[in-house]
Amino acid sequence: MRTAQIGATTALTLHSLCAAGLAAGHWLAQSFYSSSLITDPTRTLRFLTVCEAPIVIVLFSWLRRDHDRCTFIKSVGRGLMGLPIGALFSAFGAIVLGAPVGLKYWPATIYWSMLMSLFTFVPAACVFGASKLGWQHILSYSNSFYRLSNVVDYMISVPAHGAILGAWLGAWPMPLDWERPWQEWPICVTYGAIAGHLIGMLLSPVLIYLHQRHIRTKVE
Repeated sequence: MRTAQIGATTALTLHSLCAAGLAAGHWLAQSFYSSSLITDPTRTLRFLTVCEAPIVIVLFSWLRRDHDRCTFIKSVGRGLMGLPIGALFSAFGAIVLGAPVGLKYWPATIYWSMLMSLFTFVPAACVFGASKLGWQHILSYSNSFYRLSNVVDYMISVPAHGAILGAWLGAWPMPLDWERPWQEWPICVTYGAIAGHLIGMLLSPVLIYLHQRHIRTKVE
């Protein structure tokens, strides 16, 4: 089984491309429609999703686990299929935890869920496909980050956990009686998810470097 062999520097570069997709989506929404997450969350989330999706799917399809048995096109197809599936899980989780369900919120909820799917579900779908062991290993809270066995595992798991934790922390101000526009769903949750995801993308190369140094030390 042949997989992409990369190091911490390459991981940081690939994460930077993903971050650039988010920046491009924000810039396009601001430049062409004068929109932001606060003034028009639905439109801004749409731009973020449209700009981020091809970057995430292409990059993590290149990092697919088995190059010999899975072609790049097949991995892209898995990412495209994983996008709505992950969005359903994200929307369901958000609603269970208290997200509003009125019709006026649904467009924003759909695009927020798709963005969360790009942060969490799609990278693993591209890399692992239907591998049960791969999914269990990458998403299990029983494994510490330091025990992950592959560079790509860090690239998927750390930013994904960061996005989930960031969204959860970002939801805290919503019920408070501050009457600020950014407290509306899903504005503060989106800010939290993006911040957590970006922090995870910065942290994963550090953990990759420590992991590879640990392996070299054991070999020596």
